Amino acid sequence: ERRLRAARLAGLQQVPVLIRTGEETDLMKLELAIIENIQREDLSPVDRARAFDRLVKEFNFKHHEIGKKVGKSREYVSNSLRILSLPEYIINALSENKLTEGHTRPLMMLIDRPQEQETLFKEILAKKLNVREAESIARHIAVERARKLIDQELIDIEDLFKEKLGTRVRIEKKEEGGRVTIDFFNKEDLRALLERIVADEKVNHSQIEISVENTSSLTDEEEVLIEDQTSKSEDDESLYSVTNFSI
Repeated sequence: ERRLRAARLAGLQQVPVLIRTGEETDLMKLELAIIENIQREDLSPVDRARAFDRLVKEFNFKHHEIGKKVGKSREYVSNSLRILSLPEYIINALSENKLTEGHTRPLMMLIDRPQEQETLFKEILAKKLNVREAESIARHIAVERARKLIDQELIDIEDLFKEKLGTRVRIEKKEEGGRVTIDFFNKEDLRALLERIVADEKVNHSQIEISVENTSSLTDEEEVLIEDQTSKSEDDESLYSVTNFSI
């Protein structure tokens, strides 16, 4: 029907057609309809991937067989199907044209690291990263992860930071000391990070006060010991207080 309308718009009087008769089954008709739909130029990457997926699951087609039917390579079909392995929120964003099909490649590089994948996704939207910039970030994450495999403790600490702060955190270890990098996307994110850090500091301080208040029944020697420990804790707390650091 679409081709008939197109022929009329083009002013054609005759067009070549292939008429199929009753030997077709309903399944064959469905297959032809799906394949014809795939070849539409305005088909979204997600709809195309879902159509390929139907051909695989309902018709047991191999990737190279689908490629032959639609005039594409096996790799093209396989890469399209990989889109469906992404989280639903990324698939929805792709359907809504909030990111391009090219952006899915760096996101799929982090398929086994959901936190970093989500952070990169947010970064693509917030900073309007192009595909090359997103791929550069994804490769950097992969390289850093491989390098840190020799120091599991560093990875564990980094993961704790990410879980606590809800954003990407990178720890770079040097011969002496190192550097901690915390990603944020806007002023609201930065303020939320600061509030989390300050809230933790207040919790720790209140715990110290509670422990001091419960010393009324102790002996003089025990009170002196508690005071010494409390003083040391306060000194340590002051040393690592957020007020002693600059951003």
